[in-house]
Amino acid sequence: MAKFNKPRFAPIANSLYAIEGLREIWRHETSIKVHVAAFIVFTVMIYFLPIAIGYKLYMFFSMFIPVMAELVNSAIERVVDLVTTDYNVMAKHAKDAGSALVFVALVSTFFSWVAVLLLAFEIL
Repeated sequence: MAKFNKPRFAPIANSLYAIEGLREIWRHETSIKVHVAAFIVFTVMIYFLPIAIGYKLYMFFSMFIPVMAELVNSAIERVVDLVTTDYNVMAKHAKDAGSALVFVALVSTFFSWVAVLLLAFEIL
């Protein structure tokens, strides 16, 4: 088995790397700011909905999926930009796949919300 240039697992250092990654994406990606703003607005909306706490928790946690997808998409974009700054069809496909991930996450969260609200308000 080949050895990689990888430091040993260090929970505190790894957490600091993760926080630095969040800061970097926050500074350079408008889309993450949009996702976080939507997260905040919809969290407030959930709080005031007259539905059971279980439904509220499901809706709240489902909102993390698009945020996580956006983080993955940002990572893909950075790696592609590291490899090439020239137009490359494979680079385009990689970036498009990252965008598709975000789109699918948003659509799945939307339909999850619709299903929960239909159940909560006994429309189904």
